[in-house]
Amino acid sequence: MTEQRPNPDRLLEAVQAEALAAARGKLKIFFGACAGVGKTYAMLLAARQKVNEGVDVLVGIVETHGRTETAALLGGLSMLPSCKLQHRDKLLAEFDLDTALAIKPRLVVVDELAHSNVPGSRHAKRWQDVAELLGAGIDVYTTLNVQHLDSLNDVVGAITAVRVRETVPDQVFDRADEVTLVDLPPDELLARLAAGKVYMADAAERAARGFFRKGNLIALRELALRRTADRVDAQMRAYRADRAIANVWQAKERLMVCVGMGASGEKLIRAAARLAARLQADWIAVYVETPALQRLPAQRRAGVLETLKLAEELGAETVTLAGSDAADILAGYARSRNAGKLVIGHRLRPGWRRKLLPGLADRLAERAVDLDLYLVGSDEAMPLPQRGAPVRLQRPDWRSYAWTTVYVAVTTALATPLLAVFDLANVVMVFLLAVVWAALRYGRGPGAWAALAAVLSFDFFFVPPRFTFAVGDTQYVFTFAMMLGVALVIGQLAAKLRFEADVARRREQRADALAGLARELSGALTTEQIVGLALSRLTGLFQAHCALLLPDSHERVRPMSVDPSAETAPGAMPVDCEIAQWVYDRQTAAGKGTHTLSASPAHYLPLKAPMRTRGVLALQAADPALLDEPEDRRLLEACAAQIALALERVHFVEVAQDALVSMEGERLRNGLLTAVSHDLRTPLTALVGLADTLGHAGLSDATRRELVLAVGEKAKGMAELVEKLLDMARLQAGAVELRRGWHSLEEVLGSARRQLDTVLSRHRVLSRLPPELPLCEFDPVLLERVLVNLLENAAKYTPPGSEICILAQHGNGRLRVSVDDDGPGLPGGREERLFDKFERGESESASPGVGLGLAICRAIVEAHGGRILAENRAEGGARFTFTLPLGTPPSMAEAELEPS
Repeated sequence: MTEQRPNPDRLLEAVQAEALAAARGKLKIFFGACAGVGKTYAMLLAARQKVNEGVDVLVGIVETHGRTETAALLGGLSMLPSCKLQHRDKLLAEFDLDTALAIKPRLVVVDELAHSNVPGSRHAKRWQDVAELLGAGIDVYTTLNVQHLDSLNDVVGAITAVRVRETVPDQVFDRADEVTLVDLPPDELLARLAAGKVYMADAAERAARGFFRKGNLIALRELALRRTADRVDAQMRAYRADRAIANVWQAKERLMVCVGMGASGEKLIRAAARLAARLQADWIAVYVETPALQRLPAQRRAGVLETLKLAEELGAETVTLAGSDAADILAGYARSRNAGKLVIGHRLRPGWRRKLLPGLADRLAERAVDLDLYLVGSDEAMPLPQRGAPVRLQRPDWRSYAWTTVYVAVTTALATPLLAVFDLANVVMVFLLAVVWAALRYGRGPGAWAALAAVLSFDFFFVPPRFTFAVGDTQYVFTFAMMLGVALVIGQLAAKLRFEADVARRREQRADALAGLARELSGALTTEQIVGLALSRLTGLFQAHCALLLPDSHERVRPMSVDPSAETAPGAMPVDCEIAQWVYDRQTAAGKGTHTLSASPAHYLPLKAPMRTRGVLALQAADPALLDEPEDRRLLEACAAQIALALERVHFVEVAQDALVSMEGERLRNGLLTAVSHDLRTPLTALVGLADTLGHAGLSDATRRELVLAVGEKAKGMAELVEKLLDMARLQAGAVELRRGWHSLEEVLGSARRQLDTVLSRHRVLSRLPPELPLCEFDPVLLERVLVNLLENAAKYTPPGSEICILAQHGNGRLRVSVDDDGPGLPGGREERLFDKFERGESESASPGVGLGLAICRAIVEAHGGRILAENRAEGGARFTFTLPLGTPPSMAEAELEPS
């Protein structure tokens, strides 16, 4: 093993990541193939071990499913009481997140990570509860089955014919600090199932006939083992990168095949695919583009692109790399990907050629002794063009050579005055500068021509005898040779730097384009904004016409436009909706550049998001060869993935908003049903009874009058209830207009008290209004309703004989009115919620009412620009206070001019 000095930047990033991780809790997942393998049992054993070590452990929620062995492990552990939530007339037990956060133990045990919480919980999923615990610095033990992973959900569904709806994003699994695989052979699991240790007898019998078939269990076990192995492999690669370990650790089979320009590329790819299948290994097809290969004609490069496409079809990951030395690039990339096996094409060369011009296999064998080389015989050495024609470099434009000649001529003119000051050896440096400039600007060919032209110009204009190519001193022949050699070497090095700079610039442009698209899409709030940003960005990035097709409510895709009123949006194009529908339904690319409907002029790409396909991207490039480059295809796929993620984000925001509206509507509906079932049914029952009693003969006049008064009182109560419901509906709909005027609070209070003479007769009511209280601008009818509701509320929830006091004061431009009582006070912590619709301070059977009075008060006060609040008095009882803006009353002259 060879370890090198770590990169300082990577070291700093690692330190910062460790600092962030130290503040978070640690997540340990007990991972298994399916239910019954013993995940919960293993988790509780580990929790008990932590208790023995002195760790503060709290069992948040554990599902034993009736297994006595599992339930026995809970003995002696601190248990968190479950939170009871109402759902569809049932009380369901859920994990109490708030209490766990308040207790803040060192470790919380939370079973079934993929569980969906009851509607109305803070989070929709239990893994979101776990994320909040981790953010609070609490360690978590949890369990997970392989079928609940998002990426494997459809695979498991295809195997078992059962689609699991509760899933966990793969990133939650990948970011776990520790994953423990709990494994059990299928035969032992079936034996446990038959013994009733997984499900009860009836459920176990059904499970054995369905999900728990032996073939299903074998497949699920392999998926769990492979997913765990992939995680371990990623950890190993990260460890090697952190410690700058260059040698390949062949812990997992991964092979890499080098694709060249030869005609045997297809043979090489198929051989690598067979080898990967036998080894059950991942494989990567790599093409190294050197400066020489970059200058090949387009038709020669097309062969490589076709070979890479074949590799993708056979299941390989394709990568295009750039560099001047293919052996160094391949060896370095293989080590970075931990690929221990390299497959290359090879043809045996004569001994003298092998020594003078070693091939790729020889150079790799020399520089990568830690890699296994597999040589596939070919008819030609790698990399060469296809058989039948020699390699021909693309000739630079004639203008490049012309400008190079001009540079040399200008250099000659500038160097002529230097002869009087410097020796000829120093003048040579000026010509070398011209060679470097030409090579950097125009490439290898013009650089070589500059070197030759510089030598000839130096000989003709500066070496005696001047103005002739004859050489008087033979030592200048050596000078010319050295000058030409040095100029050629410098020119080639400069051209190499130019090539590498071009490659780096192209990569930077792609990365910047993708980052810009992601940044803009992250700020989009609507689907229309996403469509507009995507079309404008992709049109400029790929120099192509683009269109986005999104599904409607019937799952039929249709083109989207930035401006719905415009016939065609900028950058849009006519699309074939039938091809787009095929792509959307099958989640597979089609059109130009693919093997499906390739006659179409446009390329159709599905917009795949983590949960589902969100639409189709259609792109028609001006350059037909655009999608032939693997980098361009990957950039387009990355852009499509970003668009799909943005569409999914907006979709789930809308779903969340709809869910909130639905939950609020459900709450209001339940409140209204409660009002109808209790506060309307009770007086209606009384009215029916009173009416029956009135129908009896022989009642005295006094009794009959009492019954009539009782009927009137019950009817009046129902009318008030209906009036409150109608008032709340009008206030919410904005149908009530304020009729403001300058009025005295004392007059409105007196009117409110007169309405409640009967209700307030059993209480002592005091009014403490200062005599200098100014007029205030308000709607007297609505403010009277506020005072009536507050006084009625105080009388309803205080015992007979108690005191109710109305106080008022003014200051700082506001009128402050309080209604105090000396009753039992308000429920602790619910002061603000009392103003919600259908919210009541006591149980429904204690006092009549639907919980709308205070909600109406708040709506009226806030409509006046004021504020209302409730609190408990220090000396006992409750206090309701509202404030109104006083304003500036009109003068007497202005009041006389106002119309009556």
